[in-house]
Formats: sequence, structure tokens, C-alpha cells
Amino acid sequence: MDSLSAFVWILVVACEGHKQIQALVDSTQKAVSRTGVVTIISRSHADRNVYPSAGVLFVHVLEREYFKGEFPPYPKLGDISNDPIIFNTNLKGYPDRPGWLRYIQRTPHSDGVLYGSPTAEHAGKPTIIEITAYNRRTFETARHNLVINIMGTEEFPLPFQAEFYIKNMNVEEMLASEVLGDFLGAVKNVWQPERLNAINITSALDRGGRVPLPINNLKEGVYVMVGADVPFSSCLREVESPQNQLRCSQEMEPVISCDKKFRAQFHIDWCKISLVDITKIIPVHNSRPEPGTGVLPDIGEYNPPSESLRSRDYFADFLITLAVPSAVALVLFVILGYSMCCRREGVRKRNMQTPDIQLVHHSSIQKSTKELRSMSKNREISWPLSTLPVFNPVSGEVVPPIHPENYETTSMPLMQTQTNLQNQMQIPQQQPLGDNYSLSTFRRLEVNGIPEERKVAEALNL
Repeated sequence: MDSLSAFVWILVVACEGHKQIQALVDSTQKAVSRTGVVTIISRSHADRNVYPSAGVLFVHVLEREYFKGEFPPYPKLGDISNDPIIFNTNLKGYPDRPGWLRYIQRTPHSDGVLYGSPTAEHAGKPTIIEITAYNRRTFETARHNLVINIMGTEEFPLPFQAEFYIKNMNVEEMLASEVLGDFLGAVKNVWQPERLNAINITSALDRGGRVPLPINNLKEGVYVMVGADVPFSSCLREVESPQNQLRCSQEMEPVISCDKKFRAQFHIDWCKISLVDITKIIPVHNSRPEPGTGVLPDIGEYNPPSESLRSRDYFADFLITLAVPSAVALVLFVILGYSMCCRREGVRKRNMQTPDIQLVHHSSIQKSTKELRSMSKNREISWPLSTLPVFNPVSGEVVPPIHPENYETTSMPLMQTQTNLQNQMQIPQQQPLGDNYSLSTFRRLEVNGIPEERKVAEALNL
């Protein structure tokens, strides 16, 4: 029901006068207060026409105050509101603006600006720009169209063009009519032309400049191109002198006599000034071929290839791809096998050429290695003869083994303490006086937990 009432309201706007509109708005507000439902209604403006000239700077300001009265509830005269408003601009029927038209708005509380330099290609064709204003507080919209009628003139472009780089200005500041007028006045005092026009304004950020730091009131910088109908003055030509070119190459400020006429308000980087004389530019014509109609020429009836085509012979491709690499690999394999198998040096020939003493030496090493390997497999095998004591170091006699052959050596500790009395033996000891003998106790020695007398018994059994 709310959408139907809005549609009826729009029809009344188109057909009736301002009094009926105000009455309907009041009734709508009363209905909203009763029901608590809010309907966002956008309002359309009539088309606005402007007539810029080709080759001359075009500036159109989107004033916030102009759109504030278009958002419901409509304010009365004297009401002050500071709602944030942003603008969206695009070519009608397209998502973006034309290539020559730019748009800038710093904050939602500042005015938007459309600016650019129309070209002669668009002369005589109306360019419709859709402007949509958004109220960021109430989310309401207002829209109207800006019709740009570009007019072509024979006086433009002007033959002599100069581009200045102003360091202490931003784009929106330079686009103000007062500031731009002051700059053109200073240029006119230096150049003294009959006709002087601003051709284009470009931000330094669009030329690859960096965003300035937010300190010391630094600016982005702006390029301003102006055109005149007379040659450049001597003051502007001073930049091309060898002395000033040398100072610019050393990043020093050149000496320009007319700089004081700009210094009061505009800080110009004279090393970046560009002077162009269009009359001396040789036009370059791109010799592009004319596009055709897209229809192939008539070459007669089309004859498709015959169905009885001879099949392609792939035998030669097979030989080149598989047979040749296989033959090369086979030859290499035969050569490698002959060199490794048929050309080997025999064992008998090697032994015949080796001295006997060297063979005996190596054979003894091999026997020792085999013996050590066999001993490591079983700990109960016989001890090597070189490590077995044949005689008792005290009595000089062969001591028989005390333990049987199934003596458990794995449960014995590796080293015996001196307090172990079971491992002690008593042997008779002769006294110096008389024929009496006495028993003397000595500690039985063990090697790796095996009694030494057992080693002697094993040696005897061998």
C-alpha cells in the first residue's frame, strides 16, 4: 500500500502544482506518524543544459545546498542542515563518465566538481550525465541529468600552449573560479596575449605523483595548461636557457625574472614547465586499412575434399621416432657389455702376478677375520690359544677345572669383589723352618666372568 501511495504522489508531482505537492507531503508525513512506517522517496529534476566549447576547460560544481531541498522532509527557508551528501556521476546508459570528464569530491560535506576539456570529436553531440545525490544520514536519493552540448569553434585549439606545475594547490582549490581567474590574470601579465584560455587541469597524482604527508599543509600539486594566440614571451623562454637547464639538472631552482608575479599566490616549479607550439608539430597520420564489409569475396562454388583420400604412410615416422633411437641404444649396450664382461682381468692371472709373501699376509688376515666373526656368534666356544694360560702363575702346575662343563657363566658378574670368599683357593705353602707345610689362600683370577682354571682345562682338551 505504501508503494502505491508513493506512485500516486509522483503522478501528482508531474501533473499538479506546488501547493498540491505540499499538501500531499503533509498528509504523507501524518500517515507515517500514525503507522510508524517510513518510505524513502527520490525526486527527479528537470534536465539542465550547459554549452562548453571544445578545447576549453569545462567546470561544473555540484552544490550540496542545491540538493538539500530535494530530500524529504523538505526543509523550509532558513532551516540549517549539514547532512553528508555524496554524488555519483555517469554517462547515461553507461557505468562511468566519458574519458575527458573527471569528478572530484573530497568529503561528503564538500561540493562535488565535474571538470575536463571536451574534444572536438564530441562536438555537436549532446552528452547526458546522470547525477545521483545520496544523503548518507537518511539514505535518500535525488537525481537529475546534466546535458552537455559541446560546441566546436575554429579558434580552438589555440596554437601556443604552456603547461605550469603549481606545487601549493590541490585540484578542487584550483578549480574555484576566483583562484583560476587570479592565475590566468598573472599569466596574462607575463604573456600579454589577446586571447587566453585555460585548456585543462590535471592533478599531480594522475601524473604519477605521490600523496603528500599530512604535515605542514602540504598539497598534491596540479598541472594547469593554458593556451594563447601569440608566441611565448621572453620570460617564459628563460626556462630554455642553458644556465637554467643546468640548474634544473642539478635539482636547483632556476632564475626566472617573472616569478615574482606568481610567487605571492602560486608556487610554480619552473623546471616542469612545458611550452608547445602546435604550428611546428608535424601531424602523424596513422595509415590504418579501411575496415571491410565482413563479406568474403565470391570465389565460386566450394569444392570439399574427396572422400577417397589415400591414407598417410607413418612407416617413415616410425623409423625416425623409434627404430633409430633403439638401434643406437643397442649398440651402446653391446659396447658396454663387452668392456665389462669380456675384458675383465682373471683371478688366476691376478694371483700369478702377486708376490707370495703378500698372498700369505692377506690370507692370514682373512683367517683372523673369520675366527673373530665366528667367536662373536657364540660366547661358549673355545678361547683362542693365544689368550689361554697353560700353567698356574703361582704353583706352576696345571689346575683342573673346578666347575663342570655346563657351568653357567651368564649369571656371573663381569667383575668379582674381593669379599667373595667362594672364589678363593688354598694351596700349600712351604715354611722356612722344618718340613711342615701350611695352607696359603690366594684369590682366583677370572677373565670376563670365566674362571681361569676352566680356560686351562679347555686348553688341555684341545
